[in-house]
Amino acid sequence: MEVIRGLHNLREEHRGCVATIGNFDGVHRGHQAILDQCREQASKLRLPVTVVVFEPQPREFFAGDQAPPRLTRLREKVRLLGESGVDYVLCLPFNERLRSLTAVEFIDRVLVEGLGVRHLVVGDDFRFGCDRSGDFSLLAEEGERRGREGYGVEHTRTFALDDERVSSTRVRTLLASGNFAQAARMLGRPYRLGGRVVADKQLGRTIGVPTANLPLPRLPLALRGVYAVVTELPDGRRCPGVANIGWRPTVGSDRPVLEVHLFDFDGDLYGQRLTVFPCARLRGEVKFDDFAALRQQIAADQARARRYFADESQFTDECQGARELGLTDDSLPLASAPLARETVNFESSAGRSADHDDG
Repeated sequence: MEVIRGLHNLREEHRGCVATIGNFDGVHRGHQAILDQCREQASKLRLPVTVVVFEPQPREFFAGDQAPPRLTRLREKVRLLGESGVDYVLCLPFNERLRSLTAVEFIDRVLVEGLGVRHLVVGDDFRFGCDRSGDFSLLAEEGERRGREGYGVEHTRTFALDDERVSSTRVRTLLASGNFAQAARMLGRPYRLGGRVVADKQLGRTIGVPTANLPLPRLPLALRGVYAVVTELPDGRRCPGVANIGWRPTVGSDRPVLEVHLFDFDGDLYGQRLTVFPCARLRGEVKFDDFAALRQQIAADQARARRYFADESQFTDECQGARELGLTDDSLPLASAPLARETVNFESSAGRSADHDDG
């Protein structure tokens, strides 16, 4: 698969394709159904599949910190799209120039002159162009009006699971509520975070709790708090542990961090890329009065996480259902609810904004 950054990098071999447009945040099973439609048409027409995405995502451009949290960074999104059979990803910078294009200008410059689209798959509620003036009907009219230079259009099929529409918004809600088992069913895989371990303040070592610190992008977080996690090492080993995701208000941080402690692990992880699977929510992120109180809470968090991993009777039928679908295994025991009722108030960016744009 090839990533094309910007219209100026399109070449003749990129023209002529079956395309779809959207955020594809999470590349969940609803998105995968759209990609299935694209592949069906691409097979009939003997053309490649191209996905058009935006960076930043439109809601991030307009709403900034009030935009819904991302489920996947661009790097992860591209990887998942490639695994889903996409041939090209056209990543357009969403800026004032792109935002100001009229709907017809977008069709001309991106779809016709840029990609030479032969068939387009979009939702019947898809809106585009300046002031969201373009819609499915305009796409169909313009595609037909252009004759041989035009394109066909079809709307996406709604994908439902247990009579519930799969959407990025719903996945965010499930993650924020600690229902990792159902989130995995909607995503088609367990939710995960990842990154490269960097040196930090190393305060954990002073209390016998060394942590691997993975910096996170300065964006609203889909998860925030303390979690029982399973961490996958570069050699494929998986280690249970406990992680804090957020801003570490007691010790301070200038950016969000994924800080994970691996149980019974002794080794140097600096510079290595880790994959972290949150399995159960323990509590929200809290600012403690002093370091001694934080240390006491860390010990309690570790004990609760160890009990969780040791006691399979806590795993719900929903978790077992996820296993039966091949979405997880015995090393990823996904909870369907937080392990304990919150004892303090906290603010999680996971639930601050409603998101109706799931493309």
